Amino acid sequence: MEVPAVMRALKIDRITPGCEAKLVEVSTPEVKPGWVLVKIGAFGLNNSERLVRLEEIGQPWIAPSIVPGIECTGIVVDGSDTDLAPGERVVACMGGMGREFDGSYAEYALLPRKNIMRVPDSVAWSWAELGAFPETYLTAWGSLFECLQLGPGDTLFVRGATCGLGYASIQLAKALHVRVIATAHRASKFELLLDAGADEAVLDEGRLAATRTEATVIEGANKVLDLVGVRDLRDTLRTCEHGGIVCTTGILGGVYAWDGFDPIKDIPNGVYLTGYFSNYPTQELFDALFAFMQHHELRPLFNRVFAFDDLPTALELQDAGSGGKIVVVRDWALAQ
Repeated sequence: MEVPAVMRALKIDRITPGCEAKLVEVSTPEVKPGWVLVKIGAFGLNNSERLVRLEEIGQPWIAPSIVPGIECTGIVVDGSDTDLAPGERVVACMGGMGREFDGSYAEYALLPRKNIMRVPDSVAWSWAELGAFPETYLTAWGSLFECLQLGPGDTLFVRGATCGLGYASIQLAKALHVRVIATAHRASKFELLLDAGADEAVLDEGRLAATRTEATVIEGANKVLDLVGVRDLRDTLRTCEHGGIVCTTGILGGVYAWDGFDPIKDIPNGVYLTGYFSNYPTQELFDALFAFMQHHELRPLFNRVFAFDDLPTALELQDAGSGGKIVVVRDWALAQ
């Protein structure tokens, strides 16, 4: 498979809102031992990438000049000294991708073997569906089943559900016939939540519990997925019934650390608090997730699809707060 010496990518070294984003020509990465060159087919946009563009670039934990993008799908071009062969379909995510080393906002990506998972031949999804899948569905899967231990008979409450992760979590939960209650900040989003499978939509105006000490259980919710984060977490904890579990996964509220956290006072008696960190994906995890999706005849959900040339426009839409998952697909993948 012939690889050009130069490719297009979005590379940033300063705060870059979508309206200032531009595709530029850069050298195609050179393969090295333990790393795999992937021809990008599609990738999804994620809130953590928006934070890199708008807040974190310039911080010591982000490379000084970086191609963002924490997930992708594509075809192996050069497997180097790994067990991956040219032509294999793969997905990749996390493990420093788009933060410590260049990520997926490009035509090609050079990625560590540990970040890459094979796509089973039996998975007949479009490139757009595969692009919406890796990070979003891995995080939903881990949050629901590893952390919340979700199962039939549970009632799941999803706070901050009008994002790609929220819709994916609703979809996976409903496959087990779990009752799902989901929140939106605008009543105009209720129909989208119900279309995704939620049984009930609730308006979230920032406070769901009656007082700091008095719980307001959301109609028997014993499993709670909080995608807003620590900004509202004290309140969220008081929506869970006694003996239930709260998993905090998202940071849509824009607050990243819980100052003054007092576990004795802030966690209600008999409620359990956990969190999901998706930085260490494995083939075993993805095999289980692929198998679950196929068994329940599910396909990844997404909101909008953009061509790679229109990536800056997609980023502008992301900055404006578009609900649901935005996916960017390369021209060659769109044609298939």
